[in-house]
Amino acid sequence: MGLQMRDDRQMKALTGLSQAQFDHLLPVFSDIYRKTQQQMYEEGVESGTRRRHPGGGSKGKLPTMADKLQFVLYYYKTYPTFDVLGTHFAMARSKAHENLHKLSPILYDTLVHLDLMPYRELSTPEALKAALQGGDRLLIHATERAYHRSQDEAKQREHDSGKKTAYVEAHRHVAAEQVYGLSWAYLAWSPSRLHHVETRVSP
Repeated sequence: MGLQMRDDRQMKALTGLSQAQFDHLLPVFSDIYRKTQQQMYEEGVESGTRRRHPGGGSKGKLPTMADKLQFVLYYYKTYPTFDVLGTHFAMARSKAHENLHKLSPILYDTLVHLDLMPYRELSTPEALKAALQGGDRLLIHATERAYHRSQDEAKQREHDSGKKTAYVEAHRHVAAEQVYGLSWAYLAWSPSRLHHVETRVSP
């Protein structure tokens, strides 16, 4: 079934990409997909759990690489339920779930290969400075969410937002739009996220 794109506007609305951008991703996505399938085949043969060559058997509901890429992009652009996703691509929700988890790492590797993946984890202040090099503006977005209050006093202090009306945890997200002239006052890091940033931008 798949998605029938009438024009570039609909393409962007359903996948987040123009047709030209989609065409740019497709060859790399296809290459990484085939390499991944070949690696899985060789590992299966070595372990004795697989005999069929990559590409053998039924073609399924996503027979082409374009269908596969469109499928995974559509999910991440619109975030439908698996019932809705399966309906659009003429497959059961369980198969939609299976295909998404199979294709998501391929899309990730494609974006990394093309240097299009945004920075998600920065382990040192130097890595952050390198990621923001050449810009002239830094945006810091802070949100809070409710959490279960720990009975441990040290953990309570770690998550204290300064408000006394509710137990909330502060989450600060840094986004860069051409950052320039950054001077750092305080940085506290964890492997998975930036806990706290106090900074100023030079005039």
